[in-house]
Amino acid sequence: MTPSEILRKIRRIQIRTSHRVDEMLAGTWHSAFKGRGIEFEEVRPYQVGDDVRTIDWNVTARQDAPFVKLFREERELAVMLMVDCSASLDFGTQSQTKRELVTELGATLAMSAIKNNDRVGLTLFSEDIEKSFPPRQGSRHVLRLIREMLTHPCSGSGTDVGSALEHLQRTAKRRTVVFLISDFQSRDYEKSLRVASRKHDLIPVVVTDPREMEMPAVGLVPLRDNETGDLSWIDTSSRKHREWYAQMVQQREEQRDALFRRYRMEPLHLRTGEDLGEPLRRYFHQRENRR
Repeated sequence: MTPSEILRKIRRIQIRTSHRVDEMLAGTWHSAFKGRGIEFEEVRPYQVGDDVRTIDWNVTARQDAPFVKLFREERELAVMLMVDCSASLDFGTQSQTKRELVTELGATLAMSAIKNNDRVGLTLFSEDIEKSFPPRQGSRHVLRLIREMLTHPCSGSGTDVGSALEHLQRTAKRRTVVFLISDFQSRDYEKSLRVASRKHDLIPVVVTDPREMEMPAVGLVPLRDNETGDLSWIDTSSRKHREWYAQMVQQREEQRDALFRRYRMEPLHLRTGEDLGEPLRRYFHQRENRR
């Protein structure tokens, strides 16, 4: 991809995600993701309906009239996009690959964050940490993150979610909103997931392609694992083989989502070929209601 093609593609992503954020996600980000806490702002005379627990008794005694404390929410959040860039993300049978879906999702989340004056960072990972950018504000910073998600040549082919979470623990000193975006073709990450979820607001985002969920009947076909390189021949015309595959995929999904919920995380599921605006809006509203 030439530099001019990259710029055009980044610009298209920027325009599309800006419209989505303005039209569909305006306000929902603020409601779904609360700030670090509250800080004192001022006092004012008590009004009927005010919570009596906010009365400032020292000022009330001096003024011989009831006064209440007013607080404001500390809005600035640190948001980290932890994005899987392994070889399995190059798969896609719809109008886009999983990698293209992940890039558009990352751009949408980053744009939502900076429109709310939050800081956003990016960690690209495979079986190793590929690149990492600390949370910052500003549209130029977001454009750089989009470019990295779109063009970074991933050196590793496999996925190690556990290693990525351990990197998060070493580098994120304060509580962070973390979007862990992957197809989760990884093993042995439960311990790292448990530890990270205790400190951070961790949101697993599972990206899939419909053909990964259901095998079409197209005869004898070779299937190559993008991450390991292993080649297998499968008779897809066999109903027994297709049913076995569907059951295996379903069992793997159920085990993974049960792991997330064990540590009080609600996964967001996204598929290639589907507009991600409505699933994001619905997820943010559900998150607000749970809170």
